[in-house]
Amino acid sequence: MATTSVKLDEDLKRRIQHLAETKQRSAHWIMCEAIRHYVACEEKKEALKQDALNAWETYQENSMHLTLEEADAWLAKLEAGEDAEIPKCHD
Repeated sequence: MATTSVKLDEDLKRRIQHLAETKQRSAHWIMCEAIRHYVACEEKKEALKQDALNAWETYQENSMHLTLEEADAWLAKLEAGEDAEIPKCHD
């Protein structure tokens, strides 16, 4: 494990300490959890962005797509617990 320094304003430092006391954890644990959560969320956002860019690129190459209605109908079946096949894309 590596050590890193972070400068915090007094208000944030006080809030972290208060939360740590409330949760019966250390301020260090609270900060590590916050950073882990932030990094995981940002990684998921970046992966979603890359998926969207790849899908857009593929669409531009072949114009294959589903309509909103087709996608909604498929998702509704999945929500209802049905074993629904992914609809075929078309141009």
